[in-house]
Amino acid sequence: MVVQRGGFSDLDDRRRDAARYGPPFEQSAAMQDLAPVQHLAVAALAGGFGLALWFQPQMTAYGLVTAAAFAFLAMATWRIALIIVSATPAPEPEAPARWPRYTILAALHDEADIVEQLVGRLSQIDYPPDRLQGLLVLEAHDHDTISAALAAPRPDWLEVLVTPPGRPQTKPRALNHALTHATGELLTVYDAEDDPDPLQLREAAARFAGDQGDRLACLQAPLRIRSRQGADRGSRFLDRQFAAEYAGLFETALPGMARLGLPFPLGGTSNHFRIEALRAVGGWDAWNVTEDADLGFRLWRFGWTLGVISRPTWETPPGELAHWLPQRTRWLKGYLQTWGVHTRQPWRLGWRGAAALTMTVGAGLVSAAIHGLTLAWAAAAVLVSAFAGLPPDTPVLALCVLVLGAAAAWLSCAIGARRAGKPYSATDMLKAPAYWALLSLAFVHAVWRLIREPFTWDKTPHRREAAAQPAAVSEGETYDALDVTAPLRLSAGHAAASESVA
Repeated sequence: MVVQRGGFSDLDDRRRDAARYGPPFEQSAAMQDLAPVQHLAVAALAGGFGLALWFQPQMTAYGLVTAAAFAFLAMATWRIALIIVSATPAPEPEAPARWPRYTILAALHDEADIVEQLVGRLSQIDYPPDRLQGLLVLEAHDHDTISAALAAPRPDWLEVLVTPPGRPQTKPRALNHALTHATGELLTVYDAEDDPDPLQLREAAARFAGDQGDRLACLQAPLRIRSRQGADRGSRFLDRQFAAEYAGLFETALPGMARLGLPFPLGGTSNHFRIEALRAVGGWDAWNVTEDADLGFRLWRFGWTLGVISRPTWETPPGELAHWLPQRTRWLKGYLQTWGVHTRQPWRLGWRGAAALTMTVGAGLVSAAIHGLTLAWAAAAVLVSAFAGLPPDTPVLALCVLVLGAAAAWLSCAIGARRAGKPYSATDMLKAPAYWALLSLAFVHAVWRLIREPFTWDKTPHRREAAAQPAAVSEGETYDALDVTAPLRLSAGHAAASESVA
């Protein structure tokens, strides 16, 4: 969203602004200090490790390496288990007797070149127009995007909402402002480059209607990456690995966790919320640069549950390293913020929620931190052995960890890519370690930025697609048992959609 230059050092200002936008200060990334339990945990771990290293250095080092190896074996096993669990799709829901009112939010900044494309895609959404409210949420100083949004031919239900000046100037703050204007029973969020399946809202509404306990707070749609035209060789490498990574996450990991009834970090777009739940937990944390990851666990903390749907949203990859690196740096910095927030009182998550936080946010951070070191260690061992003319002296346990970990990652990406209809070849597998090593570079950047600029939002630039095609539905396709109260049906050419454009 908006790039916020630098952090805020005034604690009282952050406390006041956190109270106005999002959850309470103590549940927000605005509070940068460690909680008492975190201070105690850090002191206990550092003190215990220091004493053990002093009295039994060899045994301590061996124990640490062994514990780390078994931890990573557990992570690989967990990843494979999610692949298996996610193989069984949820049954198709029945359409509700009454389609609930739906609010669509799209927070934009510096998107004048792409706003018309987004409006065109949102216009293709197949949902009763009289049950829709759409808000293009823009910043007051972003005059070019405001002008482009007002000039774009919009459906009657899609309006422009300008966020008043304030801080922090971030996407979640803009969404919180829009939340006060939302009139829907359900709400979803899209990004500027998104191309959602036209029937996505109908599927989500049907899922919510079928929730017997009324505790389902959010449904995550799968995000799928569409190849960009004209990408150079370096960008194609990043694009393919990025697409496979997304496929592993949204086609295997998140569906698997949803099947197990566990919380998970949400994606930044295509989240479908029960608006009652969203308001009950205070909306988004305006100070967390991955507000989506935080929100998934905060909803769980307050007794709500999460799920997934099958109809996707198509996106474009960030592109070359100059764009990929800042985006991944922000994600990892936000993961660090999310970990810090939810470990202040980890018992509030319960053991299942704490385990899910550890296996997603915690494991993601640790993996990013050591990928580069692991690759360097493996390369050094092979080179030294080659020059010495001897086979590598590799510990069996370390080799098992390396092989099983890589196999689990490859399997998750390969099966996820197949489900998403994306290519993932043996060549992509061989190149994957180089991509994983780049995560370590992003992790170092994230730690530095968390210290220096904790609330800076590194915006990913979006470009209009050369041949922007809306997500297609086959001719005559509609959601099962559609409500007869004026549904908007789409043909293959989306001819019906033009009638709803103002």
